[in-house]
Amino acid sequence: MEFFMGFLNSFSGFLWGPAMLVLLVGTGIYLTLGLKFFTFRKMPQGFAGIWKGRSSSGDGEISSFNALMTALSGTIGTGNIAGVATAIFLGGPGALFWMWMTALVGMATKFSEILLAMYYRQRSPQGNYVGGAMYFIERGLGPKYKFLSVLFSIFCICACFGTGNMIQSNTVAESLASNFGVPNWISALGLFAVAAVVILGGIQRIGNFAGKVVPLMALVYILVSLTVIIMYADRVVDVFIYVVDDAFTPTAAQGGFAGATVMMAIRYGMARGVFSNEAGLGTAPIAHATATNNCSVNQAMLGMLDTFIDTIIVCSMTGFAILVTDLWRSPEALNGVALTTAAFDLALGGIGGKLVTICLLFFAFTTALGWCVYGERCAIYLFGDKALMPFRLIYTLAIPVGALVQLDLVWLIADCANALMAIPNLIGVLLLSPLVFRLVKEYNATGKVHTFDDEQERKK
Repeated sequence: MEFFMGFLNSFSGFLWGPAMLVLLVGTGIYLTLGLKFFTFRKMPQGFAGIWKGRSSSGDGEISSFNALMTALSGTIGTGNIAGVATAIFLGGPGALFWMWMTALVGMATKFSEILLAMYYRQRSPQGNYVGGAMYFIERGLGPKYKFLSVLFSIFCICACFGTGNMIQSNTVAESLASNFGVPNWISALGLFAVAAVVILGGIQRIGNFAGKVVPLMALVYILVSLTVIIMYADRVVDVFIYVVDDAFTPTAAQGGFAGATVMMAIRYGMARGVFSNEAGLGTAPIAHATATNNCSVNQAMLGMLDTFIDTIIVCSMTGFAILVTDLWRSPEALNGVALTTAAFDLALGGIGGKLVTICLLFFAFTTALGWCVYGERCAIYLFGDKALMPFRLIYTLAIPVGALVQLDLVWLIADCANALMAIPNLIGVLLLSPLVFRLVKEYNATGKVHTFDDEQERKK
């Protein structure tokens, strides 16, 4: 077992190494340029569509707004609290700048993924709307590429039970135990009960839950973070200048911080940025493919905002709260959740850390709900509609297990699966990028885009 763990650790390091980061960020740059900065130009229209999406009409299962919130529930998670702190601890303040850059180009990747997922989505025999990399690869590139669709689905299911399920419930249980003294078995029972009510109710209940909870939890965290930042308002401008300058200048060792090169800032900033917003992994498009929206481009414009909201807004709140309090240079060399908690405690007293913990609990639990949607749609692709309810039952039962056991092996498997699912997804997006550019051009000319099935009907 020790040898296997060592192998997985090395394999994960290789998968998430420079080559993967170049592929992910390079794809985003290529698509941004190929779309002629469409994602930047259409951001105001995307934000305007958030409120309108609450009452969207068209084919689908949940509103456009709830689809966005379901996708956000999967992306806004522990990475926004622990991941940002780790990036700063390992790469220095400049890592935050590279997180921003990764998100800005990642919007084009997310836009393209969702556009293809909506364009090639289909309705299963039992009426479930299904779409994502597994469908746009097979339908867009042809049967000879089906093996990539199968691989994506397998890796996504592996990742959903690790990253999306057991790791999240474990985070909740450990946080409640260390901060509020709640025994793990009580946390396991509570998580199981709430998860069963929501998950077994299906995509509509998950979407409705996400539509109500995700905006509230994000708003609370942003307001608490802003309170910390405002308390140190005189440092904000200097911190911003420092972040930009440090992105291109080595950071000297100071306090408990060991120092970082520019390459470390780039590597950890990009890696944690991708981990947080998931642009390129192919997850969010699965949720967006269920939206009641008949225009692929409109839904994609809405969906690309989850990258902006997750990284540019929420991650920046964490980053600035840490940097204005100056705790990243603390002699104790704090890292991860401990660093974020200490920053909030310093500004707000003991209640600061507890507020971070409560936000972390909601972030983790809603992440588990979002990933359930991803896993179940992959299960439908592999085994048909009959797999839907068994998958939900097994997924729900795995949540309390994650809260009670050690997950070192699960962490490593999930980490590898996350990287592996990005590969077929990015291959599909890159090979189908000419179609993405054509559909956007059609949208610019006519204001609407036909789906793949509609185009086939027109050709007949």
